[in-house]
Amino acid sequence: MTADFIRRIFMLGLASLLCACAVSPDFQKPQAPDVQQYTSGTQPTATVASNGAGGVAQNFHDGTDIPAQWWMLFHSPRLDTMVRTALTNNPQIAQAKATLRQASENLIAQTGATRYPQANLQFGSSRQQIDLATLGAPNVPQSGPFNLFNASLNVSYTVDAFGANSRMLEGLQAQVDTQNYELQAVRLTLAGNVVTAAIKQAALYAQISTTEDMLQLQRQQLAIMEQRLIAGGIARLDVENQRTLVAQSSAALPSLKQQFAQVSHQLAVYLGKAPAQADLTPLDLNSLTLPQTLPLSLPSALARQRPDILASEAVLRQASAQVGVASANLYPQLTLSGSAGTEQTHVGDLANSLNVWSIGLQLMQPLFHGGELRAKKRAAVAAYDAAAASYQLTVLQALQQVADTLRALENDAQTLQSRTQAAESATTSLIITQRQYQVGGISHLNLLDAQRQRLQTDLDRITAQAARYADTAALLQALGGGWWNGEKLIPQN
Repeated sequence: MTADFIRRIFMLGLASLLCACAVSPDFQKPQAPDVQQYTSGTQPTATVASNGAGGVAQNFHDGTDIPAQWWMLFHSPRLDTMVRTALTNNPQIAQAKATLRQASENLIAQTGATRYPQANLQFGSSRQQIDLATLGAPNVPQSGPFNLFNASLNVSYTVDAFGANSRMLEGLQAQVDTQNYELQAVRLTLAGNVVTAAIKQAALYAQISTTEDMLQLQRQQLAIMEQRLIAGGIARLDVENQRTLVAQSSAALPSLKQQFAQVSHQLAVYLGKAPAQADLTPLDLNSLTLPQTLPLSLPSALARQRPDILASEAVLRQASAQVGVASANLYPQLTLSGSAGTEQTHVGDLANSLNVWSIGLQLMQPLFHGGELRAKKRAAVAAYDAAAASYQLTVLQALQQVADTLRALENDAQTLQSRTQAAESATTSLIITQRQYQVGGISHLNLLDAQRQRLQTDLDRITAQAARYADTAALLQALGGGWWNGEKLIPQN
């Protein structure tokens, strides 16, 4: 009879396992954006060209893949070293990796707790005194206190009949995926920040040098004009105007130097070092190579490669799994349990026989919780809707970023073309002025003014040149940075 009872218990548990099913639908990946291009109107396929450094025409190739080390397209060994140093030393990377490990270990722990039976070995001892009269044996001689030792093995398993555990594990796996994509996003953002900061630092250094040269020429002009004022050759208004110009140029220098210091210090932090410890020697802006061919992923592919979009999708999957957990909690929970052990009055007799055992089945069906369980399901559905809206917003913002950078590159190239033409015209004017000065046709003041104008156009060109480099990096970053072509960082369970 006992054997038959045990057999029936296990057959019922086995039947429950075989009939286990999830009470919520499986997660479906969101559809890719149904658009053919990023910008409104005609999407640019190439930019205009101009003479000088950073002036090459850039072509956008649809569907071309992005290299994982996209910053190497600038062909700067020093820039490559800075990015690799940042990816190795920056605390943000270490923090993201630790968070990923934490999520992975939580998944492993919960998998072990729900997918497999739980077994525990228990040992205990106690000293007891039993009053036999209270047990209905008043005429039996009373025994003295005695020791009781017990050892038992307890096993329990909760059958996942309605998918609560599997959905919980699905949600934890989605959390691991989220942290993995967050790590990739941190790496991409950090690399982009290093490149952008290095370009800005190089541009500011060139602007400071050019401004100092221009200020020196303006001071020479002022000295000449002051001499001419004494001689009665010019009006005092002209001298005061020149002094104003010198003061304005002098005032611009501290601001440029402050910006240079700030971006240098920020670059040191990106590299994972204190500002006093880092090598903050700026790049030569003209040493960077502007990529002539830029990969341009299709909008439909963008949602499958940008880490922030993939992280948002993983959050959506986690929310879907929570709906499944809340739905399964409305249904019965079946737990199988069993134990076998021994109880003896002498510890040495514990291994002689198994004289205590039990096996059971527990079925728990929620009946009345004051609406708690259904409210939690509705809350989980609302959380899923919020995650779906957040995902759509993330996709739209990603499309916007690519569209913005495409237009920026188009306009940057046109700006640089105009600035280059202005610089070339100023250079030609300076050459003519120098020849006139050599034959005595003009004064030294006119020569200095031509030199100042040439330096001003150089200053404007530096700004336009740096913008092309920075927006090129912004486009590669907006497209996802090609992280999928590098080492897979998600740990294997």
